[in-house]
Amino acid sequence: MLKPFQFKQFTVNQDQCAMKIGTDGVLLGAWTSIKHNPFSILDIGAGTGILSLMLAQRSHAELIEALEIDDQAYEQCVENFEQSPWNDRLFCYHASLEEFAEEIEDTYDLIVCNPPFYSETYKTENSQRDLARFQDAMPFDHLLESVAVLLSENGLFSVIIPFPEETKFIDLASKHALFPKRITHVKGSPSAAIKRSLIEFSFSKLHVITSELIIETSRHNYTENYISLTKDFYLKM
Repeated sequence: MLKPFQFKQFTVNQDQCAMKIGTDGVLLGAWTSIKHNPFSILDIGAGTGILSLMLAQRSHAELIEALEIDDQAYEQCVENFEQSPWNDRLFCYHASLEEFAEEIEDTYDLIVCNPPFYSETYKTENSQRDLARFQDAMPFDHLLESVAVLLSENGLFSVIIPFPEETKFIDLASKHALFPKRITHVKGSPSAAIKRSLIEFSFSKLHVITSELIIETSRHNYTENYISLTKDFYLKM
């Protein structure tokens, strides 16, 4: 059995989830801005619930709701929420994004998503893992259309995607009146290519603040920026 992942203030069980705890989720949870003091947060495609748990630790949001379509991942997310110090603020829905966007009348001050992003050609024999990782389970356009419905007027939408998808994603977002506010390009090491884009969107067209984040200078020698971003979570930081 896969051991639970221990963070400084909470534990995440992940043996029932296709998508295990990874750098992408932790980066997004730590990078997402809460400067606008969100009252309500929505985590789309929650998996283990890692993003919701990190945002519960970081913010005073009174309502943190997660959405998970996979049966086993949903059950695990609920379990992780229940055993956390913030179980009174966390709730997970077992539904598709489409159903949820149609039924829910509320809007959210902050929406976060670590979406599936491998294309059709990489399919494996594990359908649960494919559902968690493949874009056809949650196409970017469908995601953005739902975010535009569920985001409050002054809300923020925060996402992590592969860098090669960045231009396409921003272009699609603009069709739903969502515009980039902040972009951070993530590299594994100083000489590595840019691997991920962290992007924050809002309904306002603003000057985009761009930056770069390098994770390590050499194997397990983490940069100051990466340490300062993740030190409230990782035990060894």
